[in-house]
Amino acid sequence: MPKPKVYISRAVNAAVLARLDQICETRGWAGAGRCPEEVLAKEVGDVAAVLGTDRWTAELMDKAPHLRIIALTAVGYDSVDVAAATKRGIVVTNTAGSLTDTVADLALALMLAVARRVPEMERWTRAGKWQTVGVTPMGKDLHHATLGIVGLGRIGEAVADRARAFHMQVLYHDTVRREELERRHGYRFVTLDALLAASDFVTLHTALTPETRGLIGASALAKMKPTAFLINTSRGPVVDERALIAALQAGQLAGAGLDVFEQEPVDPANPLLHMENVVALPHIGSATEATRQAMVDLAADNLLAVLQGKPPLTPVNPEVLEKRRR
Repeated sequence: MPKPKVYISRAVNAAVLARLDQICETRGWAGAGRCPEEVLAKEVGDVAAVLGTDRWTAELMDKAPHLRIIALTAVGYDSVDVAAATKRGIVVTNTAGSLTDTVADLALALMLAVARRVPEMERWTRAGKWQTVGVTPMGKDLHHATLGIVGLGRIGEAVADRARAFHMQVLYHDTVRREELERRHGYRFVTLDALLAASDFVTLHTALTPETRGLIGASALAKMKPTAFLINTSRGPVVDERALIAALQAGQLAGAGLDVFEQEPVDPANPLLHMENVVALPHIGSATEATRQAMVDLAADNLLAVLQGKPPLTPVNPEVLEKRRR
């Protein structure tokens, strides 16, 4: 019996390839960076599974009539038309849970960096201003500040855990209340408007959906304190970037720590990259060796499970599995 064919659109290590090769016939993109869409469209006509972080539209799925699973090496799945995949009986999986602590660490790092002006002061020191400027610019404290978490899922909860070490008061807004966490740790569930108005730091941990796209726009930013900081390690389009630029230029908030942008890679001319009160990173929330390996391992586990007729560990559209069992 021939092995099922798999296309791998991102670099994976030899150990993962060896696991896949035991039951699959694998081939993949060997070029630098992301696999071009036109290459992917030509390669997937005979495959049963794909592994990577590519954008999957209904049109691309129609070029892959044998496709059974899209195994994403990411937690976010906004790059996939999940409804189209479900209609075609294609399982979509992500790597939920594999990067929780790593992204939470980065969110705290961004809070500290922007509040204490770490990158700015590092540049200030290298430029010799320590010797030539009499007064050191002042930062803001993280400890005992009020933290507003938009989205208290796995990552949001991990950020709240870390915030307690800084004696921060935690407010949160989500579609689901976490009453046990409220009782155990004193977190307060509030409306989004109340969170924006009361928080010294607002950190975003929501999936990108039609409801959250542009969630933090001009109206939301106007509700924030002029001394507050916005942190985004979720998805760039959750924030209306033009509105954020205008708010920062007008002094409506103190600064921002951004790991994600509306367009990625971000345009070097983007005004956010030229503001001293913005810490900008190239979407590195999960970028540690251990976490990236765990993500690829989980994606491979999901892919192999589906090809062997077993349920995947982290399905995005489990209803496809229910239909297959009937």
